[in-house]
Amino acid sequence: KTNPHFALIKSGWYTLSPNMTLVKLLHNIHNGKVTTHQITLVEGHTLWQWLEQMGQLDNIEIDVTFDKNTFTYFDTQGNEWREGYVLPETYRYTHLSKASAILQQAQRAQQKIMEQLLTKNSLPLGIASTHEWVTLGSIIEKETGVAHERPHIAGVFLNRIAQKMRLQTDPTVIYGIGPDFNGDITRNNLRTKTPYNTYVIKGLPPTPIAAPTEAALIAVLVPEVTTDLYFVAQGNGEHY
Repeated sequence: KTNPHFALIKSGWYTLSPNMTLVKLLHNIHNGKVTTHQITLVEGHTLWQWLEQMGQLDNIEIDVTFDKNTFTYFDTQGNEWREGYVLPETYRYTHLSKASAILQQAQRAQQKIMEQLLTKNSLPLGIASTHEWVTLGSIIEKETGVAHERPHIAGVFLNRIAQKMRLQTDPTVIYGIGPDFNGDITRNNLRTKTPYNTYVIKGLPPTPIAAPTEAALIAVLVPEVTTDLYFVAQGNGEHY
């Protein structure tokens, strides 16, 4: 007579420990308790930074590549992945999961948050689409890590957009340089025209420049209403 534990085993990777009994192992295999790991997408990081983080692990199959000449991401199945459309959060995954499967989790999580936020708020004047919403949210995410400043900085950028002023924000310039950026932004960088250099182009860049948090997305929808058009760093992480 066949033992049901052997008849209903589930394929996958399982963790064994020296003190594990055969019964416990069979129980895990029977119930599909496969080995899992977790990884965190840090707020404000790019997809290429997250993929680099994944590549340093030995438990993720990297099936997504970044083309620094076209700023595009494609997986081995031919699917394109867009910058900024992932939610900064910690995600669990099974051993040797594909990077694209983890990105899919993060994409679904962000989509859910966006749908929830739009049930309570409308896009502000000057933001014509959800894509522009995510793009501005990503800029706010990169401009400040101070929670109470986000709505104010969102208001500044929306004021500039309303007056058709260039956004002139350094993080977009840095993103346009790409992974080769060495940490030192120069005058030449600010003058060089790229699709992301908001000192040169008008309006928002063509895509988000990082992964925005829910707080940054909320800041765009509920900005602080002022007449301010500029902000400068104070040296303590905050701005005036």
